[in-house]
Amino acid sequence: MKKRSGELTALELCAGGGGASLGLEQAGFSPSALVELEPHSCATLRLNRPYWNVIQADVRRFDASYWEHTDLLSGGLPCPPFSIAGKQLGADDERDLFPAMLRIVKQTKPRGILIENVRGILTSKFAPFRQRIDRALDAEGFSTYWTGFNAAHFGVPQNRFRAFLVALRRGHTKPLQWPITPAATAPTVGETICDLMASRGWRDAETWARKANSPAPTIVGGSHKHGGPDLGPTRARREWAELGVDGLGLADAPPAPGFRGMPRLTVPMVARLQSFPDDWRFSGSKTNAYRQVGNALPVRLAFNVAKAVRECLA
Repeated sequence: MKKRSGELTALELCAGGGGASLGLEQAGFSPSALVELEPHSCATLRLNRPYWNVIQADVRRFDASYWEHTDLLSGGLPCPPFSIAGKQLGADDERDLFPAMLRIVKQTKPRGILIENVRGILTSKFAPFRQRIDRALDAEGFSTYWTGFNAAHFGVPQNRFRAFLVALRRGHTKPLQWPITPAATAPTVGETICDLMASRGWRDAETWARKANSPAPTIVGGSHKHGGPDLGPTRARREWAELGVDGLGLADAPPAPGFRGMPRLTVPMVARLQSFPDDWRFSGSKTNAYRQVGNALPVRLAFNVAKAVRECLA
């Protein structure tokens, strides 16, 4: 794969609806290719960035040898094998794509690797799993680093903790310095989406916004086999109710002028809570769009971590 002088390229696996992709773009990476299996997510990426090289493919069978010597291999690998909401089967889960990622590392020989997952992968239960990944990457010439961040600490209006694996090729990069979390308080749900709630003239929008006075709980997108357009299980819906939000489903539009009761969020509202820009459009039905939004890495968190990695590669 050829690249322009001075350009930093990224091959992204499991690109989804574009949260990490946008963060990488904002941090200065140019995508050499974005690999995603789900057709609606591929359509979303193409809709918003027609010039991106979006490849609909199963990562487990994807031949990445064309992209040899890409600067960065990145990806948000499937979370269910490590999620506390699931069975936490790890390597025994058919959705574990770490073996595929390691195979692609051998094919592409990147200088850096950036993998995102759920916080469960950092627990003691998966210490042996992380050690196996470390040993495999060490054999390929990488030093590995694991950590986790709450997106709210970077100005995302949502308490969303994500784990990160960064691997840097020894002798070919600068030392890693993890991003420093700003001291500022995360925006609240009310101040973030009040204008959207009021966009059809709902008279109680400002009153509602004063009650929605904290960051959102973790937005749950649901799997491709289970989960519809709602804001998560019972506990999550209770947390949303405390913010004055009905979490049993999503609305097709903001509240009408005379609406009474707890409003539901729309897909654009949830997207803003994930720090997507307002002009980023999602392909598919409401359920498909919400699943892309809910499973995304918040753009602002992706940017901060990607920027730290870019400093190592520049």
